[in-house]
Amino acid sequence: MCAKQNRPYGLWPSPVSPLMLGQRTRLDNPQFDSDGRTLVWLEGRSDRGVLVALPEGEAPLDLTDEHSVRAQVGYGGGDFSVAQGRLFFVERSGRLFSRGLGFDRPRPITPPHGMAASPVLSPNGEWVAYVWSDGKEDLIALVDSQGRDWPIKLSTGADFYMQPVWHPSGLMLAWVEWDHPHMPWDGTRLKLASLGGAPLHITEEHAIDLAPDCAVQQPQFSPDGRYLSFIAEDGEWEDLVVHDLANDEQFILVKGDGFQLSSPAWVQGLHHHGWGPSSRKVYYLRIFGGTASLWVVDLETRQSSQIDTAPYTWLSELSVSPTSEELAFVASGPALASRVVRWNEQGLTIAARSGSETLSPEYLCAPRDITWPAPDGTAVHALYYPPTHPDFSSEGLPPAVVNVHGGPTGGVATAFNPQAAYFTTRGYAYVELVYRGSTGYGRTYRNLLRERWGEADVEDAVGCAQALGDQQLADAGRIVIKGGSAGGYTVLNVLVHHPGVFKAGVCLFGVSNLFTLATDTHKFEQRYLDSMVGPLPQTAARYHAWSPIYHMDSLRDPMAVFQGKEDKVVPPDQAEEIVKVLRQKNIPHIYRLYDGEGHGWRKTETIVDYLQQTERFLQQQVLFSA
Repeated sequence: MCAKQNRPYGLWPSPVSPLMLGQRTRLDNPQFDSDGRTLVWLEGRSDRGVLVALPEGEAPLDLTDEHSVRAQVGYGGGDFSVAQGRLFFVERSGRLFSRGLGFDRPRPITPPHGMAASPVLSPNGEWVAYVWSDGKEDLIALVDSQGRDWPIKLSTGADFYMQPVWHPSGLMLAWVEWDHPHMPWDGTRLKLASLGGAPLHITEEHAIDLAPDCAVQQPQFSPDGRYLSFIAEDGEWEDLVVHDLANDEQFILVKGDGFQLSSPAWVQGLHHHGWGPSSRKVYYLRIFGGTASLWVVDLETRQSSQIDTAPYTWLSELSVSPTSEELAFVASGPALASRVVRWNEQGLTIAARSGSETLSPEYLCAPRDITWPAPDGTAVHALYYPPTHPDFSSEGLPPAVVNVHGGPTGGVATAFNPQAAYFTTRGYAYVELVYRGSTGYGRTYRNLLRERWGEADVEDAVGCAQALGDQQLADAGRIVIKGGSAGGYTVLNVLVHHPGVFKAGVCLFGVSNLFTLATDTHKFEQRYLDSMVGPLPQTAARYHAWSPIYHMDSLRDPMAVFQGKEDKVVPPDQAEEIVKVLRQKNIPHIYRLYDGEGHGWRKTETIVDYLQQTERFLQQQVLFSA
């Protein structure tokens, strides 16, 4: 074995190129067709969404050549469904399209008006129920599966709708709905409707009896039609609840005790549990502290057992075959790129990969959890990735990039992290901050940010920098803070309220002005700030205190600012205000405004430019700066 060469941190030659990250395929939402013989999933290829089918015994084939698949209600998700040999998907324009899995071409079944999401085919194949929104009104809609007639408004009146599902009889429909100022993790209603008549319409509708602040998601009917299952949170952890439709009684099938059963419903179409075809078993995921595991529970004994999914440490988008005890999900690990994986009693097989997987595992590392006390005594968490390279080493402590996740009701996972690998293989430590308010550690930890967004997250970012220095994990004089969206907001607040703690900042589509965010953002988050900061006008003083744009006099640290031109969540003027101050104060900075990008990067060329610009910026302002 050759001795490692000594080279300065941050300047190690890395095999992880910007193009490698830019060309990665995003894998999402595997689903079985009704006969269990074909598996379909969504691939994100640069800015295009492509549906791919894997028929039994055949090679994968693309199902959408000319249409880009992308639902855009809220933050998206619920892009497609497959049933009875037919595919129903949302095209980027918002229209619903249909095509058979054989030799067929997509054709629209809804008019070009508004946005659709979460289409589901009725058991008799005649109707498609879906979520519809025009950005002002949201509802559950119904259209005949051939698209011959105009869609019908099936259920209206709530501010938001999510996850419609059909009863096997085709005579009932369940869905989740909620109203402002709640977000879907604050409190939702689970509705159950009886259907009949011609055209089909609701004959009776009621909400399942649950606590007012209970957050429900992902309803599913058992294949035999006897039960309705759902994930509910009205305590510290989530429970998997089963509702008996015959007698209106409920029981907890899986009691959440130190683990979550889902992730926050930022998007449509989440799947964290599913019924086995016999209606005797339910498969589900357990999530805690950034790891996810696969379990199965017996309906009669209510006993759970874990299914071995090693070497994967993160699982999502669970799908159960309707004909056999076979599962599909997206899986990854720190040294394993995302894959569509199938499981049956014989073990695990790979259906699709997100990249070429040419990178040797010796370039990748598993993160370790680090903690430190917040000012209120709470143990704050972060995942620490050390600099990792088989051929190079450096003396002293490394520079570090502290990444602040979005949301702010979001979290981090021990999944494959190509952004971390990009920096660690170059000689940086990479740190995923799990500030108070993050998910994965219970409801109490998540709620610690309520009415403190802009204060508690900032304390935790500063505390992270201090902990890295105290624990000898990074050079305290060369720590960078980076974040997007809510994470970008934290970056800005840290730099204006605690100048000099970080050597530089990297802000991606970050919030600079809470007042304008409250008035300009999309409908989904129009009242989010009521819980995160406080209602207006009563708490206007907080909005002023925690809006970075009002405290720019103390800004002095170099900053890289990146923004999508089509961003409807955090409009470009939020970034423009910051850049104007940077220019006026002559602070070293770079600014990139990307055409055709929204709230996050999808295009290969955008990802490549963002990484290249960030690396040059860090070399100039961190590595080579006095």
